[in-house]
Amino acid sequence: MVRVFRYVSLAEAISFLVLLLVAMPLKYGADAHAGVQVMGPTHGVLFMAYIGLVFVVRSRLGWDLRRTVLALGAGVLPVAPFFVERYWAKRPVSASAS
Repeated sequence: MVRVFRYVSLAEAISFLVLLLVAMPLKYGADAHAGVQVMGPTHGVLFMAYIGLVFVVRSRLGWDLRRTVLALGAGVLPVAPFFVERYWAKRPVSASAS
């Protein structure tokens, strides 16, 4: 399940950046609404999956309440899930040793 969380974390961050940097400028600059109509719901589903998976993997990763809250907050920042995936979504040292 941790691997799934890592993939969803990356996908959520990418979808957020595409929504902000591609779809929204096209919507407001070129009056092209298709990008937002596709990326908006896609990002929404990935965001909900990210939030749900934070609660699923927190005990497997050994996260305390502070780290869990920070990971949840990272979901609303455009690039923060990249850092969560890279630095926090690894098995704790004690779990990999056993």
